[in-house]
Amino acid sequence: MTPKAKLFWPACVLSFATDMATKLWVDASLGFADRITVIEGFFYITHVRNPGAAFGLFNSAPAALRLTAFIGITLVAIAMIFSFYRRLAPGERLSALSLGLILGGAGGNLVDRVFRGEVVDFLHFRLWRGYQWPDFNLADSFIVVGVALLVIELLASEGEKSANPAGAASEPAAELSSPPSRD
Repeated sequence: MTPKAKLFWPACVLSFATDMATKLWVDASLGFADRITVIEGFFYITHVRNPGAAFGLFNSAPAALRLTAFIGITLVAIAMIFSFYRRLAPGERLSALSLGLILGGAGGNLVDRVFRGEVVDFLHFRLWRGYQWPDFNLADSFIVVGVALLVIELLASEGEKSANPAGAASEPAAELSSPPSRD
């Protein structure tokens, strides 16, 4: 198994399984709109449903249209993730981990949409001055972390390119000009 596969597949399976397990736990443990206080005034476990997209976007769109669109978009995204994964060099570990997290998260929310018609959200944060961040789930978190890691890797690789703009090799010039060994 390549180094990229050793990170991609476990990240995908663990993120998907963790997301599904937490959503099943919320369903079994809390009635709709119930809440468990974790940190008073800041963090709660809630049981809400989101038929729309992030931040409740498209909640009022017709259910059949919304479901078809979200499933279609997710399937295209999954195909793109596999395409990007196949193009990774065998040693590109961080990108593989990132894509695995994104795929697991996308898969978790896709299962919710297919079987429930909506996504179970349960992480609720109250921030400053009474502002409440929209509820979300672990699948959303895995997707955000995966994308953030990809951005970090992209910025790091761009930094390396700008530090070495001529594309000079990291090997000393003497080694580059020596004739190949016949051993």
